[in-house]
Amino acid sequence: MLDIKFIRENPEIVKENIKKKFQDQKLPLVDEVIALDAQRRAAIVEADQLRSNRNALSKQIGMLMGQAKKDPSKLAEAEAVKAQVKEQADRLAELEKLETELDEKVRKIMLVIPNIIDPSVPIGESDEFNVEVERFGEPVVPEYEVPYHTAIMERFNGVDMDSAGRVSGNGFYYLMGDIARLHSAVLAYARDFMIGKGFIYCIPPFMIHGNVVEGVMSQTEMDAMMYKIEGEDLYLIGTSEHSMIGKFIDQIIPEAQLPQTLTSYSPCFRKEKGAHGIEERGVYRIHQFEKQEMVVVCKPEDSMDWYEKMWRFSVELFRSLEIPVRQLECCSGDLADLKVKSCDIEAWSPRQQKYFEVCSCSNLGEAQARRLKMRVKGEDGKLYLPHTLNNTVVAPPRMLIAFLENHLQADGSVTIPEVLRPYMGGQEILVPKK
Repeated sequence: MLDIKFIRENPEIVKENIKKKFQDQKLPLVDEVIALDAQRRAAIVEADQLRSNRNALSKQIGMLMGQAKKDPSKLAEAEAVKAQVKEQADRLAELEKLETELDEKVRKIMLVIPNIIDPSVPIGESDEFNVEVERFGEPVVPEYEVPYHTAIMERFNGVDMDSAGRVSGNGFYYLMGDIARLHSAVLAYARDFMIGKGFIYCIPPFMIHGNVVEGVMSQTEMDAMMYKIEGEDLYLIGTSEHSMIGKFIDQIIPEAQLPQTLTSYSPCFRKEKGAHGIEERGVYRIHQFEKQEMVVVCKPEDSMDWYEKMWRFSVELFRSLEIPVRQLECCSGDLADLKVKSCDIEAWSPRQQKYFEVCSCSNLGEAQARRLKMRVKGEDGKLYLPHTLNNTVVAPPRMLIAFLENHLQADGSVTIPEVLRPYMGGQEILVPKK
């Protein structure tokens, strides 16, 4: 969310940013919110003046009532001032109600005006215009066939989609045996990898209040992702970033405690609305999965450095697991409204002979901090808004798809990279059951 003062002083910059995000339907909102804000500020000025007058008139009434004991004519004068106070009190009540109404209208509009994107963001209407920046590792297409990921898992008796469908419906799964163990091993390795980078490990709440949801994501994202607990002000998290950033709601953080570098484990729950192609079936796009996340809260001047570090952590992790990846810079039209800059890390799929998304790294500037009323107290005692960033460390089972495809051997076995063997009981290879 932008600062209303910034919008007042830079309406053309805000409109140009909206155009860059290909959201022209939002252009009228800029003038509308400026007009509403002007009304709100005028109401505040008038209300403050009335409060000041009330204090002065109250003193005058007291003085006149004291004088009326000696001079009865002063009583009528005091009653006239009382009537004036009553009239102004009624007007003040109207203004206070108007302030509340205008505050709400301004806030609703501010929540949908997109954040100002970084100048380095490529301009494009959709993810088709995302730009490949760099590749890491050599993508290999083996001479033997690489089956669909669920077929690989089934060779190990490692997945049961049918039972999950009967129990929970489409978009759920049972992971079994070696595949389930591999899933847990990847998460444990990712946890220790981030701890080794100096991040504090955290297990957050898996449900959050509505005001936290509003603070960490746009309304569009919320409608498409979040499951609400019926009858309660609680939502299941779609990613642990939601509750990790929410941890700082209404808090003042001493500057000496920055940066906050946290890595969190959680299950994630998502509606995943809309139809998806064959390559996104199986366990690629599901309603429930587990993830290791990284979150940073830092000084504004440090956020781009952290952005660079964070996506490179993902690359390093995947390369340590011997999976080729690339970095893809997200274009303006593919950025969620709160994001200043974002990139995807995509893993190589030997089966599809193309890359697919496994991590998403984002710099949200001060948008989440403003919405959540997070502040930092500087050494000079002044308060300012920090920047927030997040990035996927790993998100099985999607990570498992990349892992199984890249480590599948001609005989159907799956090799285990050296870094993962301690988490797999020392196993170097998984042998299929059938």
